[in-house]
Amino acid sequence: MANVYESMSNAQLDEAIRELEEQAEQIRARGLLLDMARGKPSPEQTDLSRSMLDLLGSNSELSDQGAPADNYGIPDGLPSARALAAELLGVSADNVIVNGSSSLNLMHDAVCNAYTHGIGGADPWCKQGEVKFLCPSPGYDRHFAVTARYGIVNVPIAMTADGPDMDEVERLVESDPTVKGIWCVPKYANPTGISYSNETVRRFARLKPAATDFRIFWDNAYIVHDLYDEGDELLNIFDALEEAGTTDLVYEFASTAKVTFPSSGMAFVTASANDIAELRRAFSIMRVSPEKLTQLMHVRFLPDVAAVRAHMAKHAAIVRPRFELVQQKLEEGLGGAGIATWTNPRGGYFVSFDGPDGSAKRIVSLMKELGVTLTGAGATWPYGKDPRDSNIRIAPTYPSLQQLGEALDVFVVAVRLVSARIAQEERQA
Repeated sequence: MANVYESMSNAQLDEAIRELEEQAEQIRARGLLLDMARGKPSPEQTDLSRSMLDLLGSNSELSDQGAPADNYGIPDGLPSARALAAELLGVSADNVIVNGSSSLNLMHDAVCNAYTHGIGGADPWCKQGEVKFLCPSPGYDRHFAVTARYGIVNVPIAMTADGPDMDEVERLVESDPTVKGIWCVPKYANPTGISYSNETVRRFARLKPAATDFRIFWDNAYIVHDLYDEGDELLNIFDALEEAGTTDLVYEFASTAKVTFPSSGMAFVTASANDIAELRRAFSIMRVSPEKLTQLMHVRFLPDVAAVRAHMAKHAAIVRPRFELVQQKLEEGLGGAGIATWTNPRGGYFVSFDGPDGSAKRIVSLMKELGVTLTGAGATWPYGKDPRDSNIRIAPTYPSLQQLGEALDVFVVAVRLVSARIAQEERQA
């Protein structure tokens, strides 16, 4: 589709820029203060879980299937918490640890253990010289920050409509023993919102890594975050591993962070029998026992997957109109202009937007001037370096519908103005 500004005459382009600058000045004069920087649940969403707080009181029974919740012990988590996590992930509860409220914390500790003590009898990563991690991009900035913190080289991998570019993943994993892992958000990926195809999942399961201590970090953060009754179906990675006859390859993580209360929920990890035993030993040094009262409260509020799905349908009723508003505003304001593309996910927390090359930093900066905070440009790439400087992550969940609509109107003006200025600069170069 042709770029509307590139097809204008010089006079038409000058006039378009003048009109857009006038619109920007009018917006600036309004003194807006809107935030779309991170994927946070709205107050309406967290209110859905308030009744959970009433399930424990001074007279409550503080045990679960005979396991005490009011004292030390039970390092793998309460039995009902492990059963719920296992049911959500489609695995055996024997291979599940429920500990802490943040799956990112569990991922960090798994990386830390590999870096300082090694995996599966291999030398610690810190003693192996340069080691690398594959980073499907655009992707989740906090993933990339974990490995970067340990000096691990983050290697960007292109994303496709079916997931990471598996030709490139297979080439690097199977030929380079310094490649030790890959970050994955397989369902409603952050920020593109795509879900990995069955063939992509199977290709992951069939990997034959050059490094025996290579692991897939399978962050299934949005496993139950469907916007519609018919959500994306993700093939169970452990079923695919069994089909391929592969083991000791995947750490899978998830949490209730955006199900109940962010930072006050349950986080869990599952892996093969060998890998989970190794993580269990590492975690036993890192922490005494999990937050079992939090777990007890959660499993009484959400006793099984059916309850979780009913609860998430309430979330969807709140979130879905926001995502639909994003599509409406972007299509009305930018559709047919040939200056942008964006995703239309059926779940998750983000929309991935791409403007012209060299536009993302300028758009985000202009948005800030106009009173709207977005995730920093480049955040969706390792080291904050988007090679095209084009990708912006839109997080529509936290603002009210009215605020979101206002922010998107500003966004359309910013994208159009930056795109027109780039076209003018290219013409003058």
